Amino acid sequence: MAELSLSPRALYEEVSELLRQRIFNRELAPGSWIDELKLAEEYGISRTPLREALKVLATEGLVTMKVRRGAYVTEVSERDLADVYHLLALLESDAAGVVAAQATEPQLKELQGLHNELEKAVANRERFFEINEAFHMRLLEIANNRWRDQMVADLRKVMKLNRHNSLLKSGRIEESLNEHRALMAAISARDAVLTLQRMQEHFRNGLEAAN
Repeated sequence: MAELSLSPRALYEEVSELLRQRIFNRELAPGSWIDELKLAEEYGISRTPLREALKVLATEGLVTMKVRRGAYVTEVSERDLADVYHLLALLESDAAGVVAAQATEPQLKELQGLHNELEKAVANRERFFEINEAFHMRLLEIANNRWRDQMVADLRKVMKLNRHNSLLKSGRIEESLNEHRALMAAISARDAVLTLQRMQEHFRNGLEAAN
């Protein structure tokens, strides 16, 4: 009985993740209509867990529900993107300042290790994005504020809708790497004020590249 009571929740969460990745990979393009019947048939499920999954994605900002028209993959406007980057800059620069001031030596070495991986990934766009995100997430974990972590996680999901545009800009990966070098140097020097400034610059430049 317990297994049966858990399965519906597990199913819609699994479908949420499947759809989330299809959106991030552009298999479901921004602005496109989501064909619920087709997806339900493809996944071999009823429309009930699919609709629950779409509600989850709607709360994350990845899907927009339109009355009598169904679900659409969210299109991020320039204003939306500017607002998201603004909030991420505030939240993540604050976290970076905390890390610079309070991180242990082993934690700093861990961040340096991730940065070293980022240096090696410069020729691989997808790998670069993956390591970059891991660096930012680990920095947030070290800063240790779960409320901030949740807000950043939700904002980054929306930012991912536009991630390919920013990374495709000529020279952006090299610029981003240089910004990370400056950020890592400020953290290693335990200069919280400079670290905060470097992180804000990183997001400001990222927004310019995304537009």
